[in-house]
Amino acid sequence: MKLKYFTLIALFLSYFSASSQNGEELISLSKSEKTVVDVLFEIEQKLGYKFYYSEDWLNTDKRNFDYSNVTVNFILNDVFKDSSINFFIASDKRIILTNNSLIYDELPNDFFPKDSTSFDKTTLITDDFSSPVLLKKNEEENKFIETVLIGKDKKDSKKNQFTLSGFVTDAKTGSPISDLAITVSSKNIGTVTNENGYYEIKLQAGLNLIETSLLGFEKIKKRVILYNDGRLNLSLNNSFEQLNEIVIQSEGFKNIEDSSTGNSRIGSDDSKNIPLVLGERDVLKVATMLPGVTTAGEGSSGFNVRGGKTDQNLILLDKAVIYNPSHFFGIFQALNPFTIKDVNIYKGSIPAEFGGRISSVFDISVKDANDKKFGADISVGPVTANVVVETPIIKEKSSLLIGSRAAYSDWILKSLKTDNFKNTQASFYDLIGKYTHKINEKNEIRAMAYYSNDVFSITSDSIYSYNNRLFSLKWNHEFNEKNSGIVTLTNSQYKFNIGYDDIDNDNFNQGFQIEESQLKFKMNYNYNKSHTISYGLSGKLYIVYPGEIKPNGPNNLITPLKIPKEKALESAIFVSDKYEFNDKLLLDLGLRYSLYAALGPATKRRYLSDQPKSELTVVDTMYYKNNEVIKTYGGPELRFSARYLLSSDLSIKVSYNNTYQFIHTLSNNTTVSPIDTWKLSDNNVKPQQANQVSLGIYKNFNINAYELSLEGFYKKQKNIIDFKTGAKLLLNKNIETEVLQGDGKVYGVEFLLKKNKGDLSGWLGYTYSRTFFKLDSDFPEESVNDGKYYPANFDKPHDVSLVLNYKFTQRISLSSNFVYQTGRPVTFPTGNYQFNNAEYVLYSDRNQFRIPDYYRLDLGFNFEGNHKKNKLAHSFWSLSIYNVLSRNNPYSVFFVNNNGEIKALQSSIFNVPVPSITYNISF
Repeated sequence: MKLKYFTLIALFLSYFSASSQNGEELISLSKSEKTVVDVLFEIEQKLGYKFYYSEDWLNTDKRNFDYSNVTVNFILNDVFKDSSINFFIASDKRIILTNNSLIYDELPNDFFPKDSTSFDKTTLITDDFSSPVLLKKNEEENKFIETVLIGKDKKDSKKNQFTLSGFVTDAKTGSPISDLAITVSSKNIGTVTNENGYYEIKLQAGLNLIETSLLGFEKIKKRVILYNDGRLNLSLNNSFEQLNEIVIQSEGFKNIEDSSTGNSRIGSDDSKNIPLVLGERDVLKVATMLPGVTTAGEGSSGFNVRGGKTDQNLILLDKAVIYNPSHFFGIFQALNPFTIKDVNIYKGSIPAEFGGRISSVFDISVKDANDKKFGADISVGPVTANVVVETPIIKEKSSLLIGSRAAYSDWILKSLKTDNFKNTQASFYDLIGKYTHKINEKNEIRAMAYYSNDVFSITSDSIYSYNNRLFSLKWNHEFNEKNSGIVTLTNSQYKFNIGYDDIDNDNFNQGFQIEESQLKFKMNYNYNKSHTISYGLSGKLYIVYPGEIKPNGPNNLITPLKIPKEKALESAIFVSDKYEFNDKLLLDLGLRYSLYAALGPATKRRYLSDQPKSELTVVDTMYYKNNEVIKTYGGPELRFSARYLLSSDLSIKVSYNNTYQFIHTLSNNTTVSPIDTWKLSDNNVKPQQANQVSLGIYKNFNINAYELSLEGFYKKQKNIIDFKTGAKLLLNKNIETEVLQGDGKVYGVEFLLKKNKGDLSGWLGYTYSRTFFKLDSDFPEESVNDGKYYPANFDKPHDVSLVLNYKFTQRISLSSNFVYQTGRPVTFPTGNYQFNNAEYVLYSDRNQFRIPDYYRLDLGFNFEGNHKKNKLAHSFWSLSIYNVLSRNNPYSVFFVNNNGEIKALQSSIFNVPVPSITYNISF
């Protein structure tokens, strides 16, 4: 039986004889800006009515009210139509306003239950003008829980269920809290907040006791009395006991219950206590300590994810692509650590909304500024200093975050023991800003801008510089309780320049630039409890300036050269459905269709199909007008994953992905170089493709204190990019004559054990992985290793990471991390021979040998100031020692001819312990 809720007044208003004429008098109100109180006062003055209400219920904003010869009923219905206020007009000209509830002048037929004895178990409770509620007597333990009234009761409502929705934010910063569980006590009902902190849940009309749960935040309970659909926004404080742990947030049973494989989330605090080189926080370096993510070596940029090349990772900063996310030869990340909210890494189950890379997605989110009060973070280390300021623009409505970081690093280069860095200099800086504006409960805008710049000199006669520039604009809109959408506009640019200046007449400037712009529309549709559907489309425009060289000064011997620009359009449509088949089986079904078109203006060659591409095999030259289609590629990309619960803390998961990549780096280096260039697919260079399958088992122990996962994967790659021996990649108008494309295969197993609770926390990760390429051709110059599979130059079969943190007190902790990796493959000279009176070097098969294994131990001591809540500022000291064991890890191995004898030499970056001390203060 549907319950109606009434105020105690309704039971004693029988002396009010209802009249059909109540409120039917006509009245006119002159057009002018008034408050609601002004309108009520004018009605009282003109018609003699008397209003009873609490002024706290009424909106004090002024707006235009204009009524001509209308009834009082009409005016009150119009004034309160967008509020929770109801009204009752008595026959003696008293008008009683109520918040949420209705006053009835007679009881409905279904008010009393057929079995009146049921009232013996309940007590009738009233509170001022609030409706009476039927509460169980055994709720004594919940008497201190806040009661909240939601929605506006309506006489004609026949619904017995309503939707409660709202946003959950951090009480300190105003930032949205994602993955927060909201459940209804004693009922099997719950939901989880999305990335914007938004939730919605269907509840029974009347009384509901809800509670929240998320590691790192306080748990709260609220007694919600629901009259209709309505909003309840929540603001939660941090739980300091949990935040001091350095572990990746476990988020309850999410690792067990989620359907995704091979994915990880790293919060900004996860790098706080981990000792890293020169004391700089670095969430991307933390990523390399997780299974399946490695780098080519110390001081190297880029990531090799599950055997992928460094250009096969889509790295996003607030949905804008960042092409080079590193400073200072890869030693530092190019992201201000105090502005990062979290990083979501997708290396197994890649959502259908992402495309364009075949190995992984690093989805990095910039935190929203505090919209309640001013705050600042300042950090000073031995090489860098940064400051972040956040402030409300309009309190609890709009806010601004600004961050700046710069390096004073020349002294550290002079201390490095490798000849590669003698007589060098380097500096960098980066800037970031983010503006957030809550237009209303249904609309929110976020805008982010980022710029980074590096300048370094390898020799005294050359200066290298490179920079990233990003912009993103997001509009979040809620259409209704089931549908919401996000429109995202982004622009990214990366460019580098080489300036050469010496005493001869061959001074020059050489540069490269790539720019992309994307418009993306994504919809989320909560069809029902079992189906959560996402769908959308995107379009991305690439413009690449492959390079130019310009002479400096008169009488210069350098010939100017400019490679024509390239242009392409990449479009996609995608849909996914997270389908909860039953309590044990969860399916995530996704499909993406990508379409790529290389566009003019351009001049392209066509070569003989049965001969190697060279100047001698050109059969035709084709000219394309502006925006004329040169070549199209594309196809469907299936994204599938499934989870099956064997028990509440044990599950198995499986996933399958196939992906396309239409843009490639041109580099002969093992690691990312600042002067790597990018090449778009065209009629002579095909897109890369990959197919990956994963299978894993996941187990939690001791109420999520421990997490264990074991996951295996196998990946096939097609059209992988490589180059001929001695290829000329810079300023080459016909780069396709140097490109080789072949197949790849990757397989491996990832093991992860995490301890989330207690004084000792951390994780142990192990990866066994192999990566092989095959470049086969009928022509010797286009074949490597006789067309057989050979290990990639970043193939490292064994990778072990151990990260530990021990808390002596809430303020003092000791942290450490240990890393071991198999040495990467290299090609060695194995002999020499004479031919036509000339001496030649004979090399081994490609990547037949390996450099020595890599291992390193780091230690850190962390000391926090006291946690008094009302302090002006909170401080944090970090003392760390990088490479405690003084391991002389090889960066590269090279060979020299010393008086006719070939010798192998090794270069290292940090071959001695590197101490550092960093001071952080937060306001």
